[in-house]
Amino acid sequence: MLRAFVALAFFSSLLAAQKYTGPRPPKQDVLYLVHATTLVETEAVEAREEKRKDDTAYVVDGTTSPARTPLAEPIFLLESKSLNAQKLQMYRLEVKNGRREIVFPPPNKRRRDAARPLHLSMKRLAEGLYRIEANEYLQNGEYAVTPEGSNQVFLFQVY
Repeated sequence: MLRAFVALAFFSSLLAAQKYTGPRPPKQDVLYLVHATTLVETEAVEAREEKRKDDTAYVVDGTTSPARTPLAEPIFLLESKSLNAQKLQMYRLEVKNGRREIVFPPPNKRRRDAARPLHLSMKRLAEGLYRIEANEYLQNGEYAVTPEGSNQVFLFQVY
C-alpha cells in the first residue's frame, strides 16, 4: 500500500511539472478560439446597455461575428493580464433587427425565458494562461463571453 502511494505521488509530480507547449495568444486579455494549432481571435467589443420597460438589454451591432467555429463545445485560450478568467460567463445572443442582443429581467423578477449563463470550465495552463471550455453543447448561433459585471464582450458564432 505504501509503495502504491509513493508511486502515485511520484507520477503526480511528473504530470504537474509538464509545461504547456501549445499555441499562445498574440494579445493579452483577448479570448481566442482554439482550432487545433490555430487560434482565432474573438470579436472584442463593448455592448451597449438599453433600458426596456422593466428589462435591461445589452446590444451589439451586426448580425454575425467574424469569429466562427464548427465546434459545439468550443475551447478558448486567454492570456490574462488584467482580465479575471474565473469571472467569465457565456451567453447565447438573439439576432433581432440587424443586431445581436441579450435581455435580462430585473433581479426581483424570475422568468422562464430569462437569459442564463452557460456552463464553462477553466484550467490554468501556465502563469496567466488559461484554457476555457464550454461544458455543454452549443446550438448553432451567436454567443458572447463576458466578465461578470462588465459590458466588455467576446463574440463568436457556432455554425
